[in-house]
Amino acid sequence: MPADDVAQSLRTIGLRAPADALTALITHATTQRLSPVEFSEQLVAVERRERDAANLARRSRAATLGCVPPLDTFDWAHPRSIDRGLYEALLGLDYVERAQNVLFRGPSGVGKTMLAQHLGLMALQEGYTVRYSTLAAALADLLKQESLPALERRLKHYTIPDVLILDELGYVPCDNRAADVLYNIISRRHEQRSTIITTNLAFKNWGTIFPGAACVGALVDRFTQHCLVMDIDGDSWRQKKPSPAARLPVAATRRRKRR
Repeated sequence: MPADDVAQSLRTIGLRAPADALTALITHATTQRLSPVEFSEQLVAVERRERDAANLARRSRAATLGCVPPLDTFDWAHPRSIDRGLYEALLGLDYVERAQNVLFRGPSGVGKTMLAQHLGLMALQEGYTVRYSTLAAALADLLKQESLPALERRLKHYTIPDVLILDELGYVPCDNRAADVLYNIISRRHEQRSTIITTNLAFKNWGTIFPGAACVGALVDRFTQHCLVMDIDGDSWRQKKPSPAARLPVAATRRRKRR
C-alpha cells in the first residue's frame, strides 16, 4: 500500500496524528529500514505528541484565561514590596499537589491578576485543569441558574478544576445568596483542590463585601487554613505607563485637539 493509504488506514482505526505526519513517518521508516519495534516506538511518540497537544488545547479553552502578557514583561522593581522568591516557588506547583490555596493581595494595578494567570498557565502546561473567572462573573453565572439541579451542574465548572482562579474579590459588593454560593465553592474544594484569589482587602474586611452574611467567617477560615499569601505593595503601574496621547508628538497632539 502507498504510504498515504497506510496513513489514512491508521486514522480510521483511531489515531489522531495528522495524515501528513503519519505519511512522513511511514516514508522515513521505509527509507531508513526501521525495525517493527523502532517504527512502533516512533509511531507512539507521534501519536502521544498529538494527543498531548489536543489535550492542552481543550484544557486551555476550558480555563478561559484569555490573553495573558508574557511573564518577562512584569516589572519586579516597580512594587515597593513583593516576595519574588515566593512567586518563583509557586511556579513549581507544589501548592497544587498539596491542595493549598494562594492569595494575591494588594492595591489595584500592581499585577495581581497577571501573576495569578501565569500560575494558571503553568498548571495547564503540567497537565492540570484550570478555571479562571472574576469573582463577579462567576457568581453571576451561578446565580442565574433557575433550579437547584441546574446550579449543581454549573457548580462543577468551579469545584472540579485542579486550580480555580477567582479574580477581583473586593471590587463588587455581593448579597447573602452570593456569599453562600462562594462558601459552597470554597468548602467543596477545601483540602481537595487549590483555589487562587486576588483581592485588595485584608481578611478582616471580607465581611464588607458580603454585608450581613453569616458564612463569611467560615469561608475565610476554610480558605486560610492552607493558604500562601503574597502581599504586593505599590502604586498602580497604569499610572506609570504613559497614555497614548502622551506618546504623540506635540504637533500631533495639537491636531487631535483641533479636531
